[in-house]
Amino acid sequence: MQIRKAMESDLERLAAIYNQAILDGSRTCDTEPFPTEARRAWLLEHDQERFPLFTCLLKGKVVGYAYLSPYRSGRPALADTAEISCYLDFSIHGQGIGSRLMEFMLSEAQRLGFRTLVAILLDCNSASIALLKKYGFSEWGRLPEIACLSGCYFDHLYYGKALPRLPER
Repeated sequence: MQIRKAMESDLERLAAIYNQAILDGSRTCDTEPFPTEARRAWLLEHDQERFPLFTCLLKGKVVGYAYLSPYRSGRPALADTAEISCYLDFSIHGQGIGSRLMEFMLSEAQRLGFRTLVAILLDCNSASIALLKKYGFSEWGRLPEIACLSGCYFDHLYYGKALPRLPER
């Protein structure tokens, strides 16, 4: 398994993996798949220095990705907090790849000086909830029944984790 920063050549796989999550109906609040080109601006506008986007490759194929993004962008008091997101191709679920990607992302977030990570997800996303709990995240907030997917209402959850500070050099 290889983890590296995302490149423009990864775009097709990034879009395909995200579209799997959309079509699943329990992993994102987007409801319609995105054409690959619609994700290009998202990828190119991603700040790879402060909020990196990493891809996970198996045998040279992108099978997942994770990224940090600003939490409440433009609010300086929240600059030490990032939102973490992770998406895996369904074909590799249950193989420990999500755990390895999460370990990598936690290390990166700490290296970048973030104090807090927040994950925002649906209450029906049991796999992501289990992964977050495994790595010390806990539920910090719940917005009841605000997401409507296929006529059913789901809670929007906020999971958070305070990161240990790296020693000063």
